[in-house]
Amino acid sequence: MPLATPAASATVTTPSWYRSASPQQRRALIAASLGWMLDSMDFMLYSMVLAYMMSDLGMSKPVAGLLASFGQLSAAAGGLVFGIIADRFGRTRAMIGSIAIYSIFTALCGFSQTITQLAVLRVVVGFGLGGEFASGSALVSETWPSQHRGKAFGVVHSSWAVGYALAALVTGLILPRWGWRAVFFVGALPALVTLWIRRSVEEPAIWREGRHRAAGQSDGRMTQLFSPSLRRYTIAMTLLNGGALFAYWGFNSWNPAYLSLAVNQGGVGLSAVMMSTFVILIQASTFVGYLTFGVCSDRYGRKKTYVTYLVVAALLLFLYPATKSPLALLVLGAGVGFFGTGFFAGFGPVVSELFPTAIRAQALGFTYNVGRVISAVAPFTVGSLAETRGFGIGFAILGGALLLASLTWLFVPETRGRELV
Repeated sequence: MPLATPAASATVTTPSWYRSASPQQRRALIAASLGWMLDSMDFMLYSMVLAYMMSDLGMSKPVAGLLASFGQLSAAAGGLVFGIIADRFGRTRAMIGSIAIYSIFTALCGFSQTITQLAVLRVVVGFGLGGEFASGSALVSETWPSQHRGKAFGVVHSSWAVGYALAALVTGLILPRWGWRAVFFVGALPALVTLWIRRSVEEPAIWREGRHRAAGQSDGRMTQLFSPSLRRYTIAMTLLNGGALFAYWGFNSWNPAYLSLAVNQGGVGLSAVMMSTFVILIQASTFVGYLTFGVCSDRYGRKKTYVTYLVVAALLLFLYPATKSPLALLVLGAGVGFFGTGFFAGFGPVVSELFPTAIRAQALGFTYNVGRVISAVAPFTVGSLAETRGFGIGFAILGGALLLASLTWLFVPETRGRELV
Protein backbone atom coordinates (compact mmCIF):
# COMPACT_ATOMS: atom_id res chain seq x y z
CA MET A 1 0.00 0.00 0.00
CA PRO A 2 1.52 3.36 -0.98
CA LEU A 3 2.12 5.96 1.70
CA ALA A 4 -0.21 8.98 1.77
CA THR A 5 1.39 12.11 0.43
CA PRO A 6 1.26 15.39 2.40
CA ALA A 7 -1.18 16.77 -0.19
CA ALA A 8 -3.44 13.75 0.18
CA SER A 9 -3.29 13.98 3.95
CA ALA A 10 -4.24 17.66 3.82
CA THR A 11 -7.17 16.82 1.56
CA VAL A 12 -8.48 14.36 4.15
CA THR A 13 -8.05 16.62 7.19
CA THR A 14 -8.88 20.06 5.76
CA PRO A 15 -12.59 20.91 5.32
CA SER A 16 -13.64 21.29 1.69
CA TRP A 17 -15.03 24.80 2.25
CA TYR A 18 -11.58 25.95 3.38
CA ARG A 19 -9.72 24.11 0.59
CA SER A 20 -11.84 25.85 -2.02
CA ALA A 21 -11.09 29.33 -0.63
CA SER A 22 -8.84 31.82 -2.40
CA PRO A 23 -5.47 32.85 -0.90
CA GLN A 24 -6.92 36.25 0.03
CA GLN A 25 -9.84 34.62 1.85
CA ARG A 26 -7.47 32.39 3.79
CA ARG A 27 -5.15 35.25 4.73
CA ALA A 28 -8.10 37.34 5.91
CA LEU A 29 -9.33 34.44 8.02
CA ILE A 30 -5.88 33.84 9.50
CA ALA A 31 -5.34 37.55 10.25
CA ALA A 32 -8.69 37.94 12.00
CA SER A 33 -8.16 34.70 13.92
CA LEU A 34 -4.69 35.70 15.10
CA GLY A 35 -5.91 39.15 16.12
CA TRP A 36 -8.83 37.69 18.07
CA MET A 37 -6.71 34.97 19.67
CA LEU A 38 -4.10 37.43 20.90
CA ASP A 39 -6.83 39.86 21.95
CA SER A 40 -8.18 37.09 24.17
CA MET A 41 -4.78 36.18 25.57
CA ASP A 42 -3.89 39.73 26.53
CA PHE A 43 -7.31 40.52 27.99
CA MET A 44 -7.57 37.33 30.03
CA LEU A 45 -4.10 37.61 31.56
CA TYR A 46 -5.68 40.05 34.03
CA SER A 47 -8.25 37.49 35.16
CA MET A 48 -5.67 34.72 35.34
CA VAL A 49 -3.47 36.59 37.82
CA LEU A 50 -6.25 38.51 39.56
CA ALA A 51 -6.15 36.59 42.84
CA TYR A 52 -2.39 37.23 43.12
CA MET A 53 -2.59 40.92 42.23
CA MET A 54 -5.33 41.35 44.82
CA SER A 55 -2.98 40.07 47.49
CA ASP A 56 0.09 41.97 46.28
CA LEU A 57 -1.58 45.34 45.65
CA GLY A 58 -4.14 45.13 48.46
CA MET A 59 -7.24 45.09 46.23
CA SER A 60 -10.65 44.09 47.53
CA LYS A 61 -13.02 42.08 45.34
CA PRO A 62 -15.19 45.10 44.44
CA VAL A 63 -12.11 47.14 43.46
CA ALA A 64 -10.73 44.26 41.39
CA GLY A 65 -14.09 43.96 39.65
CA LEU A 66 -14.20 47.71 39.10
CA LEU A 67 -10.84 47.65 37.29
CA ALA A 68 -12.17 44.93 35.00
CA SER A 69 -15.22 47.10 34.37
CA PHE A 70 -12.98 50.05 33.49
CA GLY A 71 -11.34 47.84 30.87
CA GLN A 72 -14.72 46.97 29.40
CA LEU A 73 -15.77 50.62 29.18
CA SER A 74 -12.55 51.64 27.45
CA ALA A 75 -12.90 48.66 25.11
CA ALA A 76 -16.33 49.98 24.16
CA ALA A 77 -14.81 53.36 23.31
CA GLY A 78 -12.05 51.67 21.32
CA GLY A 79 -14.57 49.62 19.38
CA LEU A 80 -16.54 52.70 18.38
CA VAL A 81 -13.43 54.65 17.34
CA PHE A 82 -11.83 51.80 15.43
CA GLY A 83 -15.14 50.98 13.73
CA ILE A 84 -15.08 54.45 12.19
CA ILE A 85 -11.39 54.05 11.29
CA ALA A 86 -12.08 50.68 9.65
CA ASP A 87 -14.92 52.04 7.50
CA ARG A 88 -12.99 55.13 6.44
CA PHE A 89 -9.37 53.98 6.19
CA GLY A 90 -9.49 50.21 5.90
CA ARG A 91 -10.02 47.01 7.86
CA THR A 92 -6.35 46.03 7.99
CA ARG A 93 -5.12 49.46 9.12
CA ALA A 94 -7.59 49.43 11.99
CA MET A 95 -6.50 45.93 12.99
CA ILE A 96 -2.83 46.90 13.01
CA GLY A 97 -3.47 49.92 15.21
CA SER A 98 -5.62 48.05 17.72
CA ILE A 99 -3.20 45.12 18.08
CA ALA A 100 -0.20 47.43 18.56
CA ILE A 101 -1.96 49.35 21.35
CA TYR A 102 -3.17 46.40 23.36
CA SER A 103 0.08 44.43 23.15
CA ILE A 104 2.38 47.25 24.23
CA PHE A 105 0.22 48.41 27.14
CA THR A 106 -0.44 44.86 28.37
CA ALA A 107 3.32 44.48 28.85
CA LEU A 108 3.45 47.81 30.71
CA CYS A 109 0.89 46.48 33.23
CA GLY A 110 3.69 44.34 34.62
CA PHE A 111 5.42 47.49 35.90
CA SER A 112 2.41 48.70 37.91
CA GLN A 113 3.22 49.62 41.50
CA THR A 114 -0.18 50.92 42.56
CA ILE A 115 -3.82 50.19 41.85
CA THR A 116 -4.13 53.58 40.12
CA GLN A 117 -1.27 52.84 37.74
CA LEU A 118 -2.76 49.46 36.90
CA ALA A 119 -6.19 51.01 36.33
CA VAL A 120 -4.81 53.60 33.85
CA LEU A 121 -2.89 50.97 31.89
CA ARG A 122 -5.88 48.62 31.76
CA VAL A 123 -7.99 51.44 30.33
CA VAL A 124 -5.52 51.86 27.44
CA VAL A 125 -5.29 48.09 26.95
CA GLY A 126 -9.08 47.91 26.75
CA PHE A 127 -9.17 50.70 24.15
CA GLY A 128 -6.91 48.68 21.84
CA LEU A 129 -8.65 45.37 22.52
CA GLY A 130 -12.06 46.82 21.71
CA GLY A 131 -10.97 47.89 18.24
CA GLU A 132 -9.99 44.45 16.97
CA PHE A 133 -13.45 42.89 16.81
CA ALA A 134 -15.08 45.35 14.40
CA SER A 135 -12.20 45.46 11.91
CA GLY A 136 -11.54 41.72 11.96
CA SER A 137 -15.22 40.81 11.65
CA ALA A 138 -15.74 43.17 8.74
CA LEU A 139 -12.64 41.77 7.02
CA VAL A 140 -13.89 38.18 7.24
CA SER A 141 -17.53 38.90 6.40
CA GLU A 142 -16.51 40.80 3.26
CA THR A 143 -14.10 38.16 1.96
CA TRP A 144 -16.11 34.98 2.60
CA PRO A 145 -19.33 33.97 0.75
CA SER A 146 -22.65 33.64 2.53
CA GLN A 147 -22.77 29.82 2.45
CA HIS A 148 -19.50 29.57 4.41
CA ARG A 149 -19.62 32.77 6.45
CA GLY A 150 -20.88 31.07 9.62
CA LYS A 151 -18.15 28.44 9.48
CA ALA A 152 -15.49 31.07 8.86
CA PHE A 153 -16.65 33.03 11.89
CA GLY A 154 -16.68 29.80 13.87
CA VAL A 155 -12.97 29.49 13.14
CA VAL A 156 -12.31 33.14 14.02
CA HIS A 157 -14.13 32.96 17.32
CA SER A 158 -12.67 29.57 18.23
CA SER A 159 -9.34 31.38 18.31
CA TRP A 160 -10.63 33.28 21.36
CA ALA A 161 -10.66 29.98 23.25
CA VAL A 162 -7.11 29.29 22.05
CA GLY A 163 -6.03 32.71 23.32
CA TYR A 164 -7.73 32.16 26.68
CA ALA A 165 -6.03 28.76 26.97
CA LEU A 166 -2.70 30.39 26.06
CA ALA A 167 -3.26 32.89 28.87
CA ALA A 168 -3.83 29.99 31.25
CA LEU A 169 -0.76 28.15 29.93
CA VAL A 170 1.43 31.25 30.23
CA THR A 171 0.17 31.79 33.77
CA GLY A 172 0.75 28.19 34.78
CA LEU A 173 4.31 28.24 33.45
CA ILE A 174 5.43 31.73 34.47
CA LEU A 175 3.47 32.71 37.59
CA PRO A 176 4.94 30.08 39.98
CA ARG A 177 8.50 30.96 38.91
CA TRP A 178 8.58 34.71 38.27
CA GLY A 179 5.31 36.11 39.61
CA TRP A 180 2.34 37.91 38.07
CA ARG A 181 4.36 40.81 36.65
CA ALA A 182 6.29 38.54 34.28
CA VAL A 183 2.99 37.10 33.01
CA PHE A 184 2.04 40.53 31.63
CA PHE A 185 5.38 40.93 29.84
CA VAL A 186 4.41 38.08 27.49
CA GLY A 187 1.53 40.28 26.33
CA ALA A 188 3.91 42.29 24.14
CA LEU A 189 4.36 39.44 21.65
CA PRO A 190 1.18 40.12 19.58
CA ALA A 191 2.78 43.30 18.24
CA LEU A 192 4.86 41.11 15.92
CA VAL A 193 1.71 39.92 14.10
CA THR A 194 1.08 43.42 12.78
CA LEU A 195 4.15 43.15 10.55
CA TRP A 196 2.66 40.16 8.69
CA ILE A 197 -0.80 41.74 8.41
CA ARG A 198 0.63 44.91 6.90
CA ARG A 199 2.60 42.95 4.31
CA SER A 200 0.20 40.14 3.40
CA VAL A 201 -3.48 41.01 3.96
CA GLU A 202 -5.40 43.06 1.38
CA GLU A 203 -8.47 45.19 1.93
CA PRO A 204 -11.71 43.47 0.78
CA ALA A 205 -12.79 44.31 -2.76
CA ILE A 206 -16.32 45.25 -1.63
CA TRP A 207 -14.86 47.85 0.77
CA ARG A 208 -12.57 49.32 -1.90
CA GLU A 209 -15.46 49.58 -4.37
CA GLY A 210 -17.75 51.05 -1.73
CA ARG A 211 -15.23 53.73 -0.81
CA HIS A 212 -14.89 54.71 -4.45
CA ARG A 213 -18.67 55.01 -4.88
CA ALA A 214 -19.13 56.87 -1.60
CA ALA A 215 -16.51 59.54 -2.31
CA GLY A 216 -18.11 62.91 -1.70
CA GLN A 217 -21.37 61.37 -0.45
CA SER A 218 -22.85 61.17 3.04
CA ASP A 219 -22.78 57.36 3.15
CA GLY A 220 -20.85 55.89 6.03
CA ARG A 221 -22.12 58.05 8.88
CA MET A 222 -22.93 56.36 12.15
CA THR A 223 -26.31 58.12 12.23
CA GLN A 224 -27.42 55.66 9.52
CA LEU A 225 -27.54 52.99 12.22
CA PHE A 226 -30.69 54.69 13.51
CA SER A 227 -32.40 55.25 10.18
CA PRO A 228 -36.00 53.93 10.09
CA SER A 229 -34.97 50.77 8.23
CA LEU A 230 -32.07 49.86 10.55
CA ARG A 231 -32.67 51.19 14.07
CA ARG A 232 -34.72 48.15 15.13
CA TYR A 233 -31.77 45.89 14.32
CA THR A 234 -29.28 48.26 15.92
CA ILE A 235 -31.16 48.29 19.21
CA ALA A 236 -31.91 44.55 19.22
CA MET A 237 -28.35 43.47 18.45
CA THR A 238 -26.94 45.89 21.01
CA LEU A 239 -29.21 44.50 23.74
CA LEU A 240 -28.50 40.93 22.65
CA ASN A 241 -24.78 41.51 22.91
CA GLY A 242 -25.15 43.44 26.16
CA GLY A 243 -26.84 40.51 27.89
CA ALA A 244 -24.49 37.95 26.37
CA LEU A 245 -21.35 39.90 27.26
CA PHE A 246 -22.69 40.63 30.75
CA ALA A 247 -22.82 36.89 31.35
CA TYR A 248 -19.51 36.19 29.62
CA TRP A 249 -17.42 38.80 31.43
CA GLY A 250 -19.14 38.30 34.74
CA PHE A 251 -18.24 34.62 34.60
CA ASN A 252 -14.82 34.72 32.98
CA SER A 253 -13.52 37.73 34.92
CA TRP A 254 -14.15 35.83 38.14
CA ASN A 255 -14.05 32.10 37.38
CA PRO A 256 -10.22 31.80 37.66
CA ALA A 257 -10.32 33.67 40.98
CA TYR A 258 -13.36 31.62 42.10
CA LEU A 259 -11.42 28.45 41.45
CA SER A 260 -8.26 29.84 43.14
CA LEU A 261 -9.65 31.54 46.26
CA ALA A 262 -9.74 29.55 49.49
CA VAL A 263 -13.00 27.92 50.55
CA ASN A 264 -13.34 30.30 53.51
CA GLN A 265 -13.20 33.18 50.99
CA GLY A 266 -16.03 31.74 48.92
CA GLY A 267 -13.85 29.95 46.36
CA VAL A 268 -12.93 26.36 45.55
CA GLY A 269 -9.29 26.41 46.73
CA LEU A 270 -7.47 25.02 43.68
CA SER A 271 -3.74 25.57 43.21
CA ALA A 272 -2.46 27.88 40.44
CA VAL A 273 -1.47 24.90 38.28
CA MET A 274 -4.79 23.12 38.87
CA MET A 275 -6.76 26.29 38.15
CA SER A 276 -4.83 26.83 34.91
CA THR A 277 -5.49 23.22 33.90
CA PHE A 278 -9.23 23.65 34.52
CA VAL A 279 -9.33 26.83 32.46
CA ILE A 280 -7.44 25.19 29.57
CA LEU A 281 -9.87 22.23 29.53
CA ILE A 282 -12.88 24.56 29.67
CA GLN A 283 -11.45 26.54 26.78
CA ALA A 284 -11.00 23.33 24.79
CA SER A 285 -14.76 22.84 25.13
CA THR A 286 -15.30 26.49 24.19
CA PHE A 287 -13.21 25.97 21.06
CA VAL A 288 -15.48 23.13 19.96
CA GLY A 289 -18.54 25.21 20.83
CA TYR A 290 -17.49 27.98 18.44
CA LEU A 291 -16.83 25.60 15.57
CA THR A 292 -20.05 23.68 16.15
CA PHE A 293 -22.05 26.91 16.23
CA GLY A 294 -20.60 27.97 12.89
CA VAL A 295 -21.55 24.71 11.21
CA CYS A 296 -25.04 24.62 12.77
CA SER A 297 -25.81 28.25 11.95
CA ASP A 298 -24.96 27.68 8.28
CA ARG A 299 -27.06 24.52 8.20
CA TYR A 300 -30.04 25.24 10.48
CA GLY A 301 -30.07 29.04 10.63
CA ARG A 302 -28.64 31.77 12.84
CA LYS A 303 -31.74 32.25 15.01
CA LYS A 304 -32.45 28.65 16.08
CA THR A 305 -28.81 27.96 16.86
CA TYR A 306 -28.33 31.22 18.78
CA VAL A 307 -31.40 30.81 21.01
CA THR A 308 -30.57 27.17 21.79
CA TYR A 309 -27.06 28.08 22.93
CA LEU A 310 -28.28 31.00 25.08
CA VAL A 311 -30.95 29.01 26.93
CA VAL A 312 -28.76 25.96 27.63
CA ALA A 313 -25.91 28.19 28.85
CA ALA A 314 -28.28 29.97 31.25
CA LEU A 315 -29.38 26.68 32.81
CA LEU A 316 -25.77 25.56 33.27
CA LEU A 317 -24.81 28.83 34.97
CA PHE A 318 -27.57 28.28 37.53
CA LEU A 319 -26.04 24.88 38.35
CA TYR A 320 -22.32 25.76 38.27
CA PRO A 321 -21.88 27.22 41.79
CA ALA A 322 -24.03 24.50 43.40
CA THR A 323 -21.07 22.11 43.72
CA LYS A 324 -17.49 22.20 44.93
CA SER A 325 -16.63 18.81 43.42
CA PRO A 326 -13.70 19.30 40.99
CA LEU A 327 -15.09 16.79 38.49
CA ALA A 328 -18.59 18.30 38.53
CA LEU A 329 -17.12 21.80 38.20
CA LEU A 330 -15.07 20.69 35.22
CA VAL A 331 -18.09 19.14 33.47
CA LEU A 332 -20.37 22.09 34.16
CA GLY A 333 -17.62 24.56 33.30
CA ALA A 334 -17.04 22.80 30.00
CA GLY A 335 -20.76 23.08 29.27
CA VAL A 336 -20.77 26.79 30.12
CA GLY A 337 -17.77 27.23 27.83
CA PHE A 338 -19.39 25.33 24.95
CA PHE A 339 -22.84 26.95 25.06
CA GLY A 340 -22.14 30.17 26.95
CA THR A 341 -19.42 31.33 24.57
CA GLY A 342 -19.98 29.46 21.31
CA PHE A 343 -22.87 31.70 20.26
CA PHE A 344 -20.51 34.66 19.82
CA ALA A 345 -19.46 33.02 16.55
CA GLY A 346 -22.84 34.08 15.18
CA PHE A 347 -22.76 37.74 16.13
CA GLY A 348 -20.41 38.87 13.36
CA PRO A 349 -22.29 37.13 10.53
CA VAL A 350 -25.72 38.36 11.69
CA VAL A 351 -24.67 42.01 12.04
CA SER A 352 -22.74 41.87 8.76
CA GLU A 353 -25.80 40.48 6.99
CA LEU A 354 -28.12 43.12 8.48
CA PHE A 355 -26.08 46.26 7.66
CA PRO A 356 -24.59 47.63 4.40
CA THR A 357 -20.87 47.86 3.61
CA ALA A 358 -20.60 51.63 4.13
CA ILE A 359 -21.40 51.29 7.84
CA ARG A 360 -20.67 47.59 8.46
CA ALA A 361 -17.63 48.04 10.71
CA GLN A 362 -19.38 50.85 12.58
CA ALA A 363 -22.43 48.63 13.05
CA LEU A 364 -20.21 45.83 14.35
CA GLY A 365 -18.33 48.26 16.56
CA PHE A 366 -21.44 49.99 17.89
CA THR A 367 -23.62 46.96 18.62
CA TYR A 368 -20.75 44.95 20.10
CA ASN A 369 -19.17 47.71 22.14
CA VAL A 370 -22.23 49.57 23.38
CA GLY A 371 -23.33 46.11 24.42
CA ARG A 372 -19.96 45.90 26.15
CA VAL A 373 -20.82 49.08 28.07
CA ILE A 374 -23.92 47.31 29.37
CA SER A 375 -21.73 44.38 30.37
CA ALA A 376 -19.09 46.54 32.04
CA VAL A 377 -20.90 46.41 35.37
CA ALA A 378 -20.80 42.60 35.39
CA PRO A 379 -17.33 42.09 36.97
CA PHE A 380 -18.12 44.69 39.65
CA THR A 381 -21.59 43.18 40.24
CA VAL A 382 -20.26 39.64 40.66
CA GLY A 383 -17.37 40.85 42.83
CA SER A 384 -19.67 42.85 45.10
CA LEU A 385 -22.16 39.99 45.45
CA ALA A 386 -19.33 37.52 46.07
CA GLU A 387 -18.11 39.75 48.90
CA THR A 388 -21.49 39.90 50.63
CA ARG A 389 -23.62 36.95 49.49
CA GLY A 390 -21.28 34.52 47.73
CA PHE A 391 -20.57 33.62 44.11
CA GLY A 392 -23.75 31.57 43.72
CA ILE A 393 -26.12 34.54 43.48
CA GLY A 394 -23.69 36.34 41.16
CA PHE A 395 -23.55 33.46 38.69
CA ALA A 396 -27.34 33.04 38.83
CA ILE A 397 -27.79 36.67 37.75
CA LEU A 398 -25.50 35.96 34.79
CA GLY A 399 -27.76 33.10 33.74
CA GLY A 400 -30.76 35.42 33.90
CA ALA A 401 -28.97 37.87 31.59
CA LEU A 402 -28.62 35.14 28.96
CA LEU A 403 -32.33 34.32 29.12
CA LEU A 404 -33.18 37.99 28.60
CA ALA A 405 -30.72 38.16 25.69
CA SER A 406 -32.52 35.29 23.96
CA LEU A 407 -35.72 37.37 23.82
CA THR A 408 -34.14 39.96 21.51
CA TRP A 409 -34.41 37.44 18.68
CA LEU A 410 -38.11 38.23 18.55
CA PHE A 411 -37.09 41.42 16.71
CA VAL A 412 -34.36 40.07 14.41
CA PRO A 413 -35.05 38.08 11.20
CA GLU A 414 -33.21 35.00 10.05
CA THR A 415 -30.21 36.13 7.96
CA ARG A 416 -28.69 32.85 6.80
CA GLY A 417 -27.91 32.98 3.07
CA ARG A 418 -28.06 36.77 2.70
CA GLU A 419 -25.56 38.32 0.32
CA LEU A 420 -23.76 41.45 1.48
CA VAL A 421 -24.67 44.80 -0.06
